[in-house]
Amino acid sequence: MPNALAYLMLIAWPAVAFGLFQRLSLQHAILWTIIGGYLFLPPIAVFDLPLVPDMDKDSIPSVVAFVICVYLLDKKVEIWPRQPIMRALVALFLGSVIATVLTNGDPIIFRVLEDAAPIVFPTYALPELRWRDLGSVMINQLIFLLPFFLGRRYLSSEAQQKTLVMTLMVAGLVYSIPSLFEVRFSPQLNTWIYGFFQHDFSQTIRQGGFRPIVFLPHSLWLALFVLMTLLSATALARAADGPDKRRFALAAVYLFGVLILCKSIASLVYGLIFTPFVAMASYRWQMRLALALGIIAIVYPMLRNFGVVPVDAILAKAQAFSPERAQSLGFRFTNEGLMLDRAAEKPWFGWGGWGRNLVRHSETGEIVSIPDGRWILVFGTYGWVGYIAEMGLLAGPLVLLWSEIRKRAPADVSPYAAPLALMLAATLVDMLLNATLTPVTWLCAGSVLGYAERLRYPGLFEPKRVLFEGQQAMAQQGVANKPRSVI
Repeated sequence: MPNALAYLMLIAWPAVAFGLFQRLSLQHAILWTIIGGYLFLPPIAVFDLPLVPDMDKDSIPSVVAFVICVYLLDKKVEIWPRQPIMRALVALFLGSVIATVLTNGDPIIFRVLEDAAPIVFPTYALPELRWRDLGSVMINQLIFLLPFFLGRRYLSSEAQQKTLVMTLMVAGLVYSIPSLFEVRFSPQLNTWIYGFFQHDFSQTIRQGGFRPIVFLPHSLWLALFVLMTLLSATALARAADGPDKRRFALAAVYLFGVLILCKSIASLVYGLIFTPFVAMASYRWQMRLALALGIIAIVYPMLRNFGVVPVDAILAKAQAFSPERAQSLGFRFTNEGLMLDRAAEKPWFGWGGWGRNLVRHSETGEIVSIPDGRWILVFGTYGWVGYIAEMGLLAGPLVLLWSEIRKRAPADVSPYAAPLALMLAATLVDMLLNATLTPVTWLCAGSVLGYAERLRYPGLFEPKRVLFEGQQAMAQQGVANKPRSVI
């Protein structure tokens, strides 16, 4: 169980964020509030408040950053993208949960049936979804998107994207210190500081040593974050000149070494493929790779649902590479099959929350399925409609950015847009096996979308200026009179 310090950190984070916004630029304050909270706040610890979603290390920094921007600094943060398809996906993401609640108004009751007599013994029940749950579910969906909205508005120009990748690189370098400590001495920091270990300790033991976890939900989450910081350092090295280029290149080499020590095969493969692309390939080729991976991430669940994915062949290839990894992959495939059968009973809008989407023992209600991939969790909870909305918001920016980049010369494109798209694509692929969707992913998705919209709609985020009638007359007469800005 989390100790008092864990909850104190969650309570204190709004004050920390307020201090960041007072001392740093707007972009740096947003980034360190959200990324810092994701990295250093305690996992699992939550405040379970009535009628609102659980408040934890993901939701608290996002809400605080949004509230400070909009209500304390009076900054404009639009929740509706300019691009019509993306606007429709936001509406679908927020509104489809209404249908999920309305179609799950019955409790799920588990019973023991006596063969000798027509007697039914209720043993366990999952509650129905009610109107009072609707507000909580919709607020939860909105909180998910807050980093997306902030990234689109304030982290989407070339200079702002440089700030984003610079912050990711610095965060990776800072986080490498506790990570290397855990590689050497075993994952103990969360236990020492917050009073509990957040996962199964056996899953941190790999290749005769340990892989770090620090304050994240799992070691795989940390490895994926290190990958993002590696690609950030590589992008900065490519765009820089002189001494900065050497410093960024050294940071990239160092972070690649940390990635190796994270002992995650998937993230290491991403690093081996993506790092040379970011370092040497054109932005168009980087976007081709990102787009291809995004398509795979969207199409795979559909093919898996229709039973056309060659599971046995994939397992055979994995067995030849590593029997241990093949066993883990087989376990995931087995649970995916169970979850797909469950989701097929309510394919359009899903089963909703309270664990109703999980496969349980028919009599005891004990959970017998262990879902891993983000896609199967969303598919079971919100159905096809919810899945399309979420994956569309994450993959749609890749399509829009590709459609804009291919029309322009390389000199007219931000050197950080394509690397950010690759980070987003890596997460989309990883979400097929793990629930690695984090606020950092939403920040990157918002940044990519905002940059694509900036290219398509020049002056999109520039403040509009309105002249009063008298000022218009004076302007026509050549009188210098500064107009009032309306933001």
